[in-house]
Amino acid sequence: MTTSKTAAPARLLSQVAGERQTGALVVGGHPGGAVYVLEGRVIYAESPAAPGVGELLTASGRLAGRTWQNALDMGTSTARVGRLLVEHGHLTQGELELCVLGATYDAAYFALSPANAPVEFLGGATHWLGPVVHIDPAAVAREVRRRTKLLDEIFPDPRVDTAIVTPVPRPPRERVTLTAPQWELLVHADGQRTPADLAQLLGRAGYPTIQELRRLAALGLLELPEVRPPDVPEFVRLPRARGTAVDVRRPQIRAEDSPTVPVIAGVRPAAPGRPPAPAPVPIEETGANGTVYRPPRLARRKPGAKLPKEVAGEAPPAAPGTDEVLLKRIRTALRALR
Repeated sequence: MTTSKTAAPARLLSQVAGERQTGALVVGGHPGGAVYVLEGRVIYAESPAAPGVGELLTASGRLAGRTWQNALDMGTSTARVGRLLVEHGHLTQGELELCVLGATYDAAYFALSPANAPVEFLGGATHWLGPVVHIDPAAVAREVRRRTKLLDEIFPDPRVDTAIVTPVPRPPRERVTLTAPQWELLVHADGQRTPADLAQLLGRAGYPTIQELRRLAALGLLELPEVRPPDVPEFVRLPRARGTAVDVRRPQIRAEDSPTVPVIAGVRPAAPGRPPAPAPVPIEETGANGTVYRPPRLARRKPGAKLPKEVAGEAPPAAPGTDEVLLKRIRTALRALR
């Protein structure tokens, strides 16, 4: 069965649980997510704004990336990824359950907290991880409401949960006290990562990361995203190189008013059908008596050759007080090194 409509995701989850259905409740919008149920019980939830089980296990160093990938290759088609990790001794059952619970509640907060969103139920769908835990949907809904209330008490602005994290250039007060998780988030916030990116990078759960970010926003250490009207399109501001700006208010110079600039480049080939351009005239000056002065041409010489006598001229006189004998020895030594 597949039904699609716009409604409250938490209310539709309660309806699906009451009918003891099996499938996936897919929530659209931003950030959206999906909640998987098995006979009316929640077994897993995922969202683009929250790290999944694989990200939590590999980013924290609990599992190697190769081990996780092998489990995916072997158990995805049969929905036995979680069971394979336990059977092969990579994880204990308790470790896997705790990780799945944390990832499920993190993703459920993003998927079920909207009051109205496009929702679609895919009947019979299951997750590749397999049934590891079985959670009462009512408990999931209560936890979502509790987490929403806690975050609003810290800082009532949900934009912090999904917007790009950008620290302020200067603290708003002279002294600021930070915890170790808050300091780690500020260090890795480069103005391009979202809370989900930071959680995945640091190997943390999504909700605790958002809690610390809201505390940082309450301290005034984060720049809040601008509220853009829905009808205004998003524009990307490209970086501009320094020194290339042009003043648009500068008066335009007409071609007939522009000064003549001499061109000292080579002769440009003539276009077909046009006479060839005249060769460039060498620069000459005419004296007062009518004589034409042409600058002399320098003779070519090989690299390293000595200058002619008429160009080199006489050697400069020695400074008073110098030792002529010492200078002759230095010249002799330099000639020997050639």
